[in-house]
Amino acid sequence: MKVLVIGGGGREHALVWALRKCKRVDKVYCCPGNAGIAGLAECINNTDPYNIKALVDLVKCEWIDLTIVGPEVPLGLGIVDLFEREGLKIFGPNQKAAALETSKVFAKDFMRRHGLPTSRYKVFSSYPEAEDYIHLMGAPIVIKADGLAAGKGVIVAPTYEEAEGALRLIMIDRAFGDAGNRVIIEECLTGEEVSFMVVTDGKTIVPIPTSQDHKRVFDNDKGPNTGGMGAYSPAPLVDGALQDTIMETIMRPTISLLAKDGIKYKGVLYAGLMINEGRPYVLEYNCRLGDPEAQAILMRLDSDIVDICLSVHDGTLDAAAIQWKPEAAVAVVIAAGGYPGAFQRGKEITGLEAITPSDEVVVFHSGTAFDNDALVTASGRVLTVAALGEDIAAAKDNAYKAAAKIHFDDMHYRKDIAARALR
Repeated sequence: MKVLVIGGGGREHALVWALRKCKRVDKVYCCPGNAGIAGLAECINNTDPYNIKALVDLVKCEWIDLTIVGPEVPLGLGIVDLFEREGLKIFGPNQKAAALETSKVFAKDFMRRHGLPTSRYKVFSSYPEAEDYIHLMGAPIVIKADGLAAGKGVIVAPTYEEAEGALRLIMIDRAFGDAGNRVIIEECLTGEEVSFMVVTDGKTIVPIPTSQDHKRVFDNDKGPNTGGMGAYSPAPLVDGALQDTIMETIMRPTISLLAKDGIKYKGVLYAGLMINEGRPYVLEYNCRLGDPEAQAILMRLDSDIVDICLSVHDGTLDAAAIQWKPEAAVAVVIAAGGYPGAFQRGKEITGLEAITPSDEVVVFHSGTAFDNDALVTASGRVLTVAALGEDIAAAKDNAYKAAAKIHFDDMHYRKDIAARALR
């Protein structure tokens, strides 16, 4: 069969890598892909991945059997709705379901309406009113752009001055465009963050192995938020009892309450959680695999990913037996200098030839391109080095040994990915 992956980052490279291990898959396409994906799939870079009508035409023209959506933007544009109307198989939630991610206001209102555990908040579309509220509430406080902002629209402000600066950045400077038309100002929860994902066909809900992301750009969780600087799986914080609590108080109710509201959720549902004194609170929802969590989690997948996607589409997930490798995985993101702010593209990447490709260590390309015969940087997050190990310490060691072989000018990466799991 033929499969199309939409997207061009590290998550999509990991999806393509997993697909190439499936016996039923004859050919993989990726739109737009990147230089690393090009070694495994046919990259379609003359079609806009956000032009969902053009993607329908592509799938029909190439007789593609299944489409897997990587990033959130096409979901928000209604790609699943359009594909289903055309009778095409696609993996991901529909537009109404994707509003859990595309609008933080929708998500928070949904949680408040149904009594799901989350922080207290208020919504503002007026800068002066929002500024007055910050002055009233004080700090620490969290400022969130309502819409999609590539993982950078959430700012935790420890001081009033930083909160005011975050508000100005979003609403006045328009750093995230129309995503900042409305902001959420919410209390700052304390504890430890964890990424919890499930896959569902709208009836059956299967937990995906736990993981923990590292959002801040520098070691010891310093600096601004990013799209993610690394992840590891499993997250020791989530033991069996806590997983049961998360499933029963958050994940199952979310799916069933959406259905009560007339929204059938199919695909991956990701909850970013804060664990405070053993109790989980929802920070945000995402409607697809996280990045870089996907790079760690898919290293551990020991089942056919096509079978999983088709069982979700067909509503037969209850019959699927999803298996995971017992090893731990660690994924380290290598970024361009200046990221998540301004950065330069076109820096030549060397050292990848010194890393022997295997099922134990994989370098997933997040933002690379070819300049003639040279592999160069093409985005802020450039590569993700993912590795397995018998435990987190071994996986961490394997990932960092491989990362140390890679070089490009001004590159940087955190040196403490998974360190919190080893305390």
